[in-house]
Amino acid sequence: MRIGLFVTCLADTMFPSVGQATVTLLERLGHEVVFPVEQTCCGQMHVNTGYHHQALPLVRHHTEVFADCDVVVAPSGSCVGCVRHQHAMVARQYGDEKLAVAAERSASRTYELSELLIDVLGVEDVGAYFPHRVAYHPTCHSLRILRVGDKPLRLLRNVRGLDLVELAAAEQCCGFGGTFAVKNADTSTAMLADKMRDVLGTGADVVTAGDSSCLMHIGGGLSRLRTGTRSLHLAEILASVEAEISPQSAPVSAAVRPSPGAGQDGLA
Repeated sequence: MRIGLFVTCLADTMFPSVGQATVTLLERLGHEVVFPVEQTCCGQMHVNTGYHHQALPLVRHHTEVFADCDVVVAPSGSCVGCVRHQHAMVARQYGDEKLAVAAERSASRTYELSELLIDVLGVEDVGAYFPHRVAYHPTCHSLRILRVGDKPLRLLRNVRGLDLVELAAAEQCCGFGGTFAVKNADTSTAMLADKMRDVLGTGADVVTAGDSSCLMHIGGGLSRLRTGTRSLHLAEILASVEAEISPQSAPVSAAVRPSPGAGQDGLA
């Protein structure tokens, strides 16, 4: 299958290893991954902060750039949520029905990573190996907008060596929410403290999720407290294989690298 990679702004600028891991994983499964270099922001940040008119050209550009792909995948529930639930709405808001129809067509073939793997490719065991204790945080957009349900958990349960531990109050927001973390810093920080307490209560080495934005928020807090627990995107865990592990060195994955801080305006 020819799969277009919608890498997202945050992965492109701050977490390139997430995009690289997505390509590695899909190519290992035998698929062709293409990366349209003309891609830009999907406009989610603009729509969510009320700048709908400024989002309109981004919606049009995104729709055109990925028009030739069989399917499109993004390692981000929030950005896929924007494509699927906001693009056509923005187009219709400004009377562009032709664009709205094209956006709906684009939305129908755009998937978050776990959706693509299970619903489209029919794969639950991707051949990954990751010998660490892992807690999974279901991000708000993936959980409530895309309704991915237990798909990420099903993928993680099939990773050899991985000890998946249950996260208390898993469905509660981590407090990031894009500009929410900036405009409501005190509330965001309190929510983050609750989430970090629950993560640390699992004894996990790694906390994972399908959105780099939430992992940046949680991982930044854990890093500042020097807890030793790292954040790592689901794609990076699923891309890990046994050949990358040796007795003399730590895993190649970002689980052994410090997480950057939180507070960045924008989403996944």
